[in-house]
Amino acid sequence: MADKKITSGYDGLKLPYSPEAEQAVLGAILMEPECIARVAEILNSSEYFYVTNHKVIYSAMLTMFTMGKTVDFVTVLETLKAEKAFDDATGKQYLMQLAQSCPSISNIEVYAQYIRDKYDMRMLISTSRDIIEEASDGEIDPTMLLDSAEQRIFDIRRGKDVQGLQRVDEVLVETFDRLDLLNRNDDSVKPVSTGIGDLDRVITGLNRSDLILLAARPGMGKTSFALNIAKHVACVSKKTVAFFSLEMSKEQLASRLLSSEALVGGTKLRTGKLSEEEWQRLIAAGDVLNKADLYLDGTPGITVPEMKAKLRRLRNIDLVVIDYLQLMSSGGRRTDNRVQEISEITRNLKILAKELNIPVLCLSQLSRASEQRPDHRPQLSDLRDSGSIEQDADIVLFLYREGYYDKDKGENAVSAVDQNSGECLVAKNRHGETSSVKLHWQGEFMRFTSLEARREP
Repeated sequence: MADKKITSGYDGLKLPYSPEAEQAVLGAILMEPECIARVAEILNSSEYFYVTNHKVIYSAMLTMFTMGKTVDFVTVLETLKAEKAFDDATGKQYLMQLAQSCPSISNIEVYAQYIRDKYDMRMLISTSRDIIEEASDGEIDPTMLLDSAEQRIFDIRRGKDVQGLQRVDEVLVETFDRLDLLNRNDDSVKPVSTGIGDLDRVITGLNRSDLILLAARPGMGKTSFALNIAKHVACVSKKTVAFFSLEMSKEQLASRLLSSEALVGGTKLRTGKLSEEEWQRLIAAGDVLNKADLYLDGTPGITVPEMKAKLRRLRNIDLVVIDYLQLMSSGGRRTDNRVQEISEITRNLKILAKELNIPVLCLSQLSRASEQRPDHRPQLSDLRDSGSIEQDADIVLFLYREGYYDKDKGENAVSAVDQNSGECLVAKNRHGETSSVKLHWQGEFMRFTSLEARREP
């Protein structure tokens, strides 16, 4: 059965493929059965082949390899005959042609990579065709179409970046290289500092590829705490931060940042009644924030793919902050099972952190369970909507202020609780111990500081 050149495509465009490489790979396997183990990782599906006959043959080879059967000329021929894919005469003749068409068995990985590269080009052409058709129809929102287009092309690239198994000695070399860079204080591999020294010592900072969950009851100050971290990373560490707020507008976030940096009360920023000294502090704070690589996004109900598309356009991101989890959309068909939706979102956020190799700090609400206990300290079981939140997160942080609950005691009650004291409870830590970090809360300026960094306006 002779090979035929197939030339289908978009508007007469010939789709790229290499019949010689496809024949060479199949011929090498027929001549030397061990070869399939060398190419199965590069070509893990028959879909990488373009010629229909080659797809059928390689699919049979892969199935036999997976089942532990010997893959050679005779066994492949018998398998194809049993599947009625080839008859005895033409099948035998075609397999013999393939066996004679391999220039060099030692180069089989190179031939396999040719096939993979041609497949990626065909996928790019096919994806571009679909994008053109959808754009021409005009039925899809342009923003959604752009996000979808970026995601599809990114998925093609991601398929090329998949790494296989590595011997432990190779991984150890990479590990020692990273330790050497850390020893030399190379910022490219160091965790991102939160600005809270005691917290950094417990969790070793915000590590790349980590999903960090920051949870608290409403009004406890989690948005303020997240903004404090974002401001420190952008202004002090001089890194790039993206802050997605699904609850507050960008203007509200900017106002909080100014209040925290200038130590001017948030109430005064809302009323505009400022002294000359406060104006000067605001101007100085504005200068500091103007130089920061801090990006704010106030898109309500944003999805993880939409975030990913925006972050890819931003490039070289060092930290992503999301406020907050329960307001996000899964992007799929809405269901009554919110637990399942949240599970899908947290799983995708963890994938996002790994793909972009950055820490993702995601805020979350807590259930009312903590308020029903005499000791109001939050627990992992208080995480709202899904147990997968705890499962997917590398680190879980809880914010707790005992003074928060004094409002329930009435205005005339005398409290011995320090209204400015707070804690960050490290409830889960894949990198070390769990602990409690003492904080100082400045409610007027909506900010937390570590005890050693405490200062008054």
